[in-house]
Amino acid sequence: MILAIDVGNTNFTIGVFDKEELLTTFRMTTKMQRTSDEYGIVLMELLKMNQIKPVDITDVIVSSVVPNMMHSLCSGLIKYFHIKPLVVEPGIKTGIRITSENPRQIGADRIVDAVGAYELYGGPVIVIDYGTATTYDFVDGEGNFFAGVTSPGIRISAKALWEDAAKLPEIEIKKPASILARETISSMQAGLVFGQIGQTEYIVKHMIKESGFKQVKVVATGGLGKLIANETDCIDVYDQTLTLQGMRLIYKKQNR
Repeated sequence: MILAIDVGNTNFTIGVFDKEELLTTFRMTTKMQRTSDEYGIVLMELLKMNQIKPVDITDVIVSSVVPNMMHSLCSGLIKYFHIKPLVVEPGIKTGIRITSENPRQIGADRIVDAVGAYELYGGPVIVIDYGTATTYDFVDGEGNFFAGVTSPGIRISAKALWEDAAKLPEIEIKKPASILARETISSMQAGLVFGQIGQTEYIVKHMIKESGFKQVKVVATGGLGKLIANETDCIDVYDQTLTLQGMRLIYKKQNR
């Protein structure tokens, strides 16, 4: 079995694959700093709680956008699982070619999303990840990752509202009954949700227009992606496990 660990700015998203089957997924918070022993023990206990025997894990792949956690995490995996993890980083085989101006600046999360979208849905494809940041990445029909857009995520925008405006409360992020809000909470929800929908439609429209491609599939993922995908016709597919699937596909391409 393969343990796939995606270290994001907010959460670890973890999945276990038996060949191509995703057996289970679970999450850990990224905000808490842990030692290598804590990572090893917590991961082993979470696997057991999800009916996975740690001894059945034969390999591990890690994608991370939080560099300062990697030493402890990898050390914990080596100590408790006796496995040196495959890390998604420059030099590994991905099946896509990054043709942007600074390839090494592209985050591992965006690479695995691009691989997952291209391999599972074909190209040209725009993959949108509604995470801590909302990212829009374009892969053409030949597997070239050539363009991307980065904007603040919905939660970052919401946090800015209630932390920087003294009278605005912390709220649940959900679609309100109407955009014609009549009180503070629904007005904030309307701005956040409908604003993200409008941003999505505008950015996707203009990325396709400027690219010159006629038939482009749009795939969304990320925690709040389903909320947005359900409200716009510009998104063709919402795939909650796209990042983990991208990691599985990258693992298959290595000579391990």
